[in-house]
Amino acid sequence: MADWAADVKIYRPNADEAAIEGLLKTYRLVMSSQDSAYVAFSDKDEVETVKTNFLQKKLGLTESDAALDAALDEVKETMKADRTKSRITVYYLLAEKFGKLGLFH
Repeated sequence: MADWAADVKIYRPNADEAAIEGLLKTYRLVMSSQDSAYVAFSDKDEVETVKTNFLQKKLGLTESDAALDAALDEVKETMKADRTKSRITVYYLLAEKFGKLGLFH
């Protein structure tokens, strides 16, 4: 099994351990599948699903689609060197950007 916390720490060395654990607990089933453990930013449908299901539903964000798309693009750019983009890392970076890491404590 991959070390998802170590992956988050590539981008945030001082990452919030409790938030990582909360994300892992919340998304344990998703992360157990090789296919769903990673976000394919090249797949528009998947990016739309992340926006709808994670940003809007899970985090409760009401920002405009343009603002949410910009946040997704920012995370994509941050992780561009990483061929496999861990869903936990993507979600952590997004939750951090919007000040929502506390939801996973």
